[in-house]
Amino acid sequence: MKSNPEMTIGDVAARFGLAPHVLRHWEAMGLLSPARAEGDRRHYNRNDLYRIALILRAREAGIGLEDLREMLAAAEPPARRKILHRHRADLVRRIAQAQASLELIDCALTCDHEDFASCAHFRAMLTERVEQVSPTLPASQVRARRGD
Repeated sequence: MKSNPEMTIGDVAARFGLAPHVLRHWEAMGLLSPARAEGDRRHYNRNDLYRIALILRAREAGIGLEDLREMLAAAEPPARRKILHRHRADLVRRIAQAQASLELIDCALTCDHEDFASCAHFRAMLTERVEQVSPTLPASQVRARRGD
């Protein structure tokens, strides 16, 4: 087996569960640059596979393609770190929200009450959300919610 085998766009798309047009789009955005061979056909090597895996993982983390392109194109590490720090903070927030949701589901699954939604323990887990005031609410609605 060659140390750096080349694959077609169809092979790579199938390997990652993507449609070929997704790889073409990423190439058009400058995120990928596969080698070209006879008939202008794309040929992907192992380095391209790592780049695709990076793009997919970044997308899973909530990093948009524009930010990813900017980060990968940045010549200076501080520019890359700035983007990564911003996305890290967002990812930490989303993980905390997902953890709270998981705890709520676990509470409902282990609740002995006939209607877990009326359980005091279950409701206590929701109190912060009930009391939370949206920053987009008009002041009159905020006062009404507080009972002012």
